[in-house]
Amino acid sequence: MKEKLRIVFMGTPEFAVGILDALMQSNHEVVGIVTVADKPAGRGQHVQQSSVKQYAEAHELPVLQPEKLRDEQFLSALQDFRADLFVVVAFRMLPDVVWKMPTKGTINLHASLLPHYRGAAPINWAIMNGDQETGVSTFFINEQIDTGAIIAQRKTPVGEQMTAGELHDVLKEIGAQLTVETVDQIAQGEVPTILQDPTDQSLPHAPKIFKADCEIDWSKDAQVNHNRIRGLSPYPAAWCKLWSSKKSTWISFKLFGSDVVSIADIIRKDGPFASSNGIVFPSGNGFVCIKEIQAEGKKRMDYKAFLAGNDLSDLSFSA
Repeated sequence: MKEKLRIVFMGTPEFAVGILDALMQSNHEVVGIVTVADKPAGRGQHVQQSSVKQYAEAHELPVLQPEKLRDEQFLSALQDFRADLFVVVAFRMLPDVVWKMPTKGTINLHASLLPHYRGAAPINWAIMNGDQETGVSTFFINEQIDTGAIIAQRKTPVGEQMTAGELHDVLKEIGAQLTVETVDQIAQGEVPTILQDPTDQSLPHAPKIFKADCEIDWSKDAQVNHNRIRGLSPYPAAWCKLWSSKKSTWISFKLFGSDVVSIADIIRKDGPFASSNGIVFPSGNGFVCIKEIQAEGKKRMDYKAFLAGNDLSDLSFSA
């Protein structure tokens, strides 16, 4: 008969909430939560709580929000939970004084098929690189990021039109299932693992994404740009700059809902043009059709609404 484990859960975003909720509904006991400190965000700089904290408070779970993970008061409070296992999903790199604390170790759920896509943005990079398959992995945490011994994995296909947001939801669901199964397995005793080679640099990585990574270069192949647009949708969103001849300035646009299209006998233009299915951008030797667009300072809208109030002949790739 498997043991009922006392679990401390560590996480921050909405993705982690799905895994936390599955653990709450399992046979195990979530005794405490560790998440980031509340911080101001948005234009109004209103103080916001992490998604994990909001869930924890709604379910009356004790919450720790340390600024420093080596703080003595935090470590003492963490020890007081008397946890058998720590479960980490999208949190921070833990010092060894933390991840070595529970008797059964500390596990992490990562949204990729390790050792592929170690890093902060595995969902986005898998799509941006045009992968047709990805998945989730559970592993024991060690001294380096995402390099610990793999416990279990589950795969899922990536459709040609799938966005990062859609893949996020799929991986959250299968990740919740895999995490509970992994915890059950640990509760039964020793678990077989597969060691990773932390020195292998030949595999694709998933570094944090910055604004510069999201800019579209229309000289690149249409498929490359389509993958980048859907891999950044809905957040942080791909963008490009177009020159407005009427305003004599560059205007930034966020791009959503792309597709690669083939258009015969078209005169290539130095900028986007309208079609019956969207706004078409010449890209490399092909074309990318955009279904939704958002001009800076404006609301996101579908292409029909945008075309009703904007003149594409005014916009071009160059001044």
